[in-house]
Amino acid sequence: MHDLKLIAANDAFGALVALTDVLDGKQALFVTAPEVNGKMPETHGLPEQVGDRIALIVESSGSTGRPKRIQISREALIASANSSALALGSFEGTAQWLLALPINYIAGLNVLTRSVLAGTQPVLMNTSVPFTPEAFSRSASFMTGDRRYTSLVPTQLARLAKAVDQDPYLLSQLRKFDAILVGGQAPQDEVVDKLTHLGVNLVITYGMTETCGGCVYNGQPLAGVEVATNAGRIGVKGPMLAEVPTDENGFYWTNDEGVVYSDGRLEIIGRMDRVINSGGIKISLDRVEQLAQQVVGVTGLAATAIDDVEWGQRVGIAFTGSPEVADEVATALADDLGPAGRPIRILRVDKLPLLPNGKNDLLAIKQLFEEN
Repeated sequence: MHDLKLIAANDAFGALVALTDVLDGKQALFVTAPEVNGKMPETHGLPEQVGDRIALIVESSGSTGRPKRIQISREALIASANSSALALGSFEGTAQWLLALPINYIAGLNVLTRSVLAGTQPVLMNTSVPFTPEAFSRSASFMTGDRRYTSLVPTQLARLAKAVDQDPYLLSQLRKFDAILVGGQAPQDEVVDKLTHLGVNLVITYGMTETCGGCVYNGQPLAGVEVATNAGRIGVKGPMLAEVPTDENGFYWTNDEGVVYSDGRLEIIGRMDRVINSGGIKISLDRVEQLAQQVVGVTGLAATAIDDVEWGQRVGIAFTGSPEVADEVATALADDLGPAGRPIRILRVDKLPLLPNGKNDLLAIKQLFEEN
């Protein structure tokens, strides 16, 4: 057994130092929510010590429910970092990372872990304040590594894509990254296409806390990773799995739906727990979001289920952007998904409720329709 060290999310440098001992097997780490006025937040239910092989206890995002605390072994953490480095060509001593995500989630912790293993000093953004393109550009300008990397969520990427139209210096900084990893949820195709066309190298990742972060890059499983589907449900097998239940063949079965093609490529369809039954027709809310985000004038969007006496469930949409495009959103969904996919309510909001890691807060978004 060894001690579980607690560090606040706004002490990224302290976490970086602690991870050196974590990777040496001397202690384990749990990153709490940020300190407030210099006071650590209260935590409940955490052990004082954990098994020798455990490196991290990490909370999942909890976008669709209560967050889970997941134990990750040192072997899984290192396997995840090594397979990512192999895919990216980020060799020891040359790979420098920019931290732009909160470190109380796995994506942010991975940035620090990969920096320790690469033996390089990361550039640390202040992730306790709202993300801005200006702050990102300024932080990126401090990078000196031969190869440069960062991890973002789609909300951050969309803000950067919007800002480059008026900020050539930001675009020049984005182009200097050998790869920008994008995960957490599916980014807008329009944003990806725009930045890719401008010469920015994006890597769309798939993974979760249970897989120690991204384990599939641009549809291709990383070295040592196997993916499979059973009735559409995605299963993942590999050395980077956290301490999670697996079947007799070693697969962890997720709540995500996808397709594995003959060449091994994985296509993500959406979360299986985000499929509604509308008049006997199954509608994926993830698919609804993908389609609606393509409408020009939409800058942010989230879909939710609304109970309906006649249909059982109907689609509700909250969006940011031009108020004139609401009808276009409804038409686009009806044209592609039929009447069952046409939203019964569309709310324009000033901003979408987000979790600290940048994902849509789906529970808060559902409450918007209960309050309005």
